[in-house]
Amino acid sequence: MRVLRAAATALVLPMLAAAGPAVTPLELYAAGKYQSAISAGVGQNDGAGFAVAARATLAEALMRDAPCLECLKRAEGYARRAVALDSRLPEGHIYLAAILGYEARIVGVLTAKMHGFAEEAKAQIDAALAADPHNARALAALGGWNIAIVSNGGPTLARLLYGASVREGEKDFADAFRAAPGDVALRYQYALALSGYDADGYRATIADSLSRAVAGKPATAYDSVMQTRAVDLLRLLKAGDLEKYLRLVRRYQGYPVADEAASAR
Repeated sequence: MRVLRAAATALVLPMLAAAGPAVTPLELYAAGKYQSAISAGVGQNDGAGFAVAARATLAEALMRDAPCLECLKRAEGYARRAVALDSRLPEGHIYLAAILGYEARIVGVLTAKMHGFAEEAKAQIDAALAADPHNARALAALGGWNIAIVSNGGPTLARLLYGASVREGEKDFADAFRAAPGDVALRYQYALALSGYDADGYRATIADSLSRAVAGKPATAYDSVMQTRAVDLLRLLKAGDLEKYLRLVRRYQGYPVADEAASAR
């Protein structure tokens, strides 16, 4: 994992040299300098800075070998601070919604339902889109929310309780791709979302999305890591090893290892 991070960072580090002496929290994030990005973002002490801190903390959490609820809670704190300081900034809302989604996978469906994770995540996505209707990450977050709700509760309950559907999720991701056609992470996220719902039924769409993620140009060190994961997933999918593929999907989605083992039995 350390080798992978180092390789990803090496791809993006030239950005720092070109940026000159004043390196922003976002530039540090893009180069994979997550701890420095967090410190700089917190030190900036505004909505944009805390949003970067949340994003960097989330990125570190997602690159761990096992889910880390404590890490996600730390990222959540930064995201909530970003929203409190500037509610008109979409990024704080986007990362708060994403963080809640990953936390829900760790604590389980019943606990997440009891604490209203899905409702709050949707409210945060709506706030992001109200601030910036064409924000690609907000649109992808909405798509992921729709598909995740159906994956967890089934199409009927998803529609009746939340107004969610896979069809709406597909439309949201299509809007996201139009807004950011070359975004590696968005293609990877779409493949993961559909894989968690019905990997066999959506095999062709998933393969296409993974192929686009593999062929894309990473904009950040995080994108490079996601591209490497897309390579691994595409290889398994093309080999027809659906069992290993789905185990890797659940790992990348942030489900606990024990949950993976239980689902395989």
